[in-house]
Amino acid sequence: MAVVVAAEGGLPLGAESSGNSPSTILDMAKSPNGRKIVLMIGIAAVIAVMIGLVLWGQKPEYRVLFSNFSDRDGGAIMTSLQAANVPYKFAEGGGAILVPADKVHEIRLKLAAEGLPKGGSVGFELMENQKLGVSQFLEQVNFQRALEGELARSIQSVGAIQAARVHLALPKASVFVRDQQKPTASVLLNLHPGRFLDQQQVSAIVHLVASSVPELSPKNVTIVDQAGNLLSENNKPAGTNTLDPSQLKYVQELQQSITKRIESIITPIVGLNNIRAEATADVDFSTSEQAAEVYKPNQVANSATVRSMQSSESSNGGNNATGVPGALTNQPAPAATAPLNTTPPPAPPGSAAAAAGTPGAAAATAAAGTTATPTQRDITTNYEVDKTVRYVQQPMGGLKRLSVAVVVNYKRVVGKDGKVSVLPLSEVEKTQITDLVKEAMGYNKDRGDTLNVVNSPFAGVDKAEAAKPPLWERPEVIDMGIQGAKYVLLGIVLLILYLKVLKPMLKKLNPPPLVLTDESGEPISRVQELEEEVGPMGEQRTYQQNLEAAKELARKDPKVVANIVKAWVGNE
Repeated sequence: MAVVVAAEGGLPLGAESSGNSPSTILDMAKSPNGRKIVLMIGIAAVIAVMIGLVLWGQKPEYRVLFSNFSDRDGGAIMTSLQAANVPYKFAEGGGAILVPADKVHEIRLKLAAEGLPKGGSVGFELMENQKLGVSQFLEQVNFQRALEGELARSIQSVGAIQAARVHLALPKASVFVRDQQKPTASVLLNLHPGRFLDQQQVSAIVHLVASSVPELSPKNVTIVDQAGNLLSENNKPAGTNTLDPSQLKYVQELQQSITKRIESIITPIVGLNNIRAEATADVDFSTSEQAAEVYKPNQVANSATVRSMQSSESSNGGNNATGVPGALTNQPAPAATAPLNTTPPPAPPGSAAAAAGTPGAAAATAAAGTTATPTQRDITTNYEVDKTVRYVQQPMGGLKRLSVAVVVNYKRVVGKDGKVSVLPLSEVEKTQITDLVKEAMGYNKDRGDTLNVVNSPFAGVDKAEAAKPPLWERPEVIDMGIQGAKYVLLGIVLLILYLKVLKPMLKKLNPPPLVLTDESGEPISRVQELEEEVGPMGEQRTYQQNLEAAKELARKDPKVVANIVKAWVGNE
């Protein structure tokens, strides 16, 4: 009975093997022990490659932690990261430090707690390391450096500012008032990309610097950005009437507010996207003051108010001599001879006595016996004069004129057949919309406001919305697909390495037990084969008989015995 003994990955049992010891690496590789060593080295290399691929697949994504930092801050940040066992690397020629994306915010907070980065500027901590024997000049210079650093740190806390530098010009104090000079300051700002400062923020920085330095006026503070633009308006000529950004912003906000009010009140009537409105506001930013003092004449004499009245009267009377000059004038009048009740004759017509209606005797007696006394009277009256004092101050930002234009789309009417027809608005509907727009905009005819409402079909409104990109063209899906493809490719490579390289090596390193087959390919037991050759090996045979049988087998076929012993050693 012919027996064929084979082992997977090994030589046939009848093959000859070299019994000489290997002298070269190739001979060592051909030997059984050399093959095991080579297989073990190959298995270790394959496992290392697989582990490397797994680590590559799990490689974290790095993001920027800090950039544009000083060398001193960079060294301090590196030391802190090394102490915390955080992986990092440099990018952009060493101008940025990258850390894993999932730890960026955590590391920033930890470094902020440590006061990093400091921005390259030193503050009042410079005064803590003063050496013994420092001159007064050096102390003054260190104090100025510390003050500039503290101001720069305060300015950098503003969100739009990335870095800041402050330069102070502090004149030396003088005992002479005539020789005293005021300090000045200049600030250089480095803004974040896409950021800007409005005029209020610039003014706040100016007052911050001016309030931190004694006797520093806001007019002596100059602020410049990284592009060389002058942000402070200290050098603005007096009397210029140019609009500043805050005024332009006010006008834009006013116009947008009016437009929004108009569209919000008309949209429920005409529908969404069926109205367009624009407003133009003429705002007066000039300030005016007016003082007037008006005096009005007294229109009605009786209604006038008397302020003061002065009256004086004088008469020239007494014993002065009157009459015809001569001796008879100085003599007393003679006694009356005529009766007193005698009626005088009537005066002739046309005489002065007849015209006055005075009796002739009385006129004669008055003319003969009495004379007129001269009297002088002066009256001065002062009246109150009307006075009106008016002081008017007009505030800045008054609305002078408002112009609004409104375009309303045609209305859509659905017919009985389901078709949509486009029709213009009726006069009643246009009137209603015009009235609503006037109320919304605050229409004032006396101010000169204008309003124009037009009903016209819109072009392009009925277009279909742009189709959304397909699923495979969306950025988030593309990123997800790239990540998934990376992991799938990694799995395929690992599977190929295991099935095609690692598994065959493991089988060669640990071959399966020997399988004995007969001529027909049927496996038979090696014990049965031995019994056929040397007889049964049981307890009925003595030890000497078994030993002789084994020796006989070894002499006949030593290779078979060696394979059997090798199989015994390989089986546990």
